Amino acid sequence: MAFFGLRKWPTPVLRPMAPFIAASGITFYLVSTMQEMGVRSEAYATDPKNPYAAQIAKETRH
Repeated sequence: MAFFGLRKWPTPVLRPMAPFIAASGITFYLVSTMQEMGVRSEAYATDPKNPYAAQIAKETRH
């Protein structure tokens, strides 16, 4: 018998969500890698609108 909609045993949450959690991690990693590649590309590394331009210039001097 359900008491206020609660079951005797807890409903599994992590196991059914595992593929979505893994896919989210992979997607986050790939998007951040592509963003890093785009920011550091030849065309945009010296662009004054690039917020990482100073950091990239400092790293390339060494």
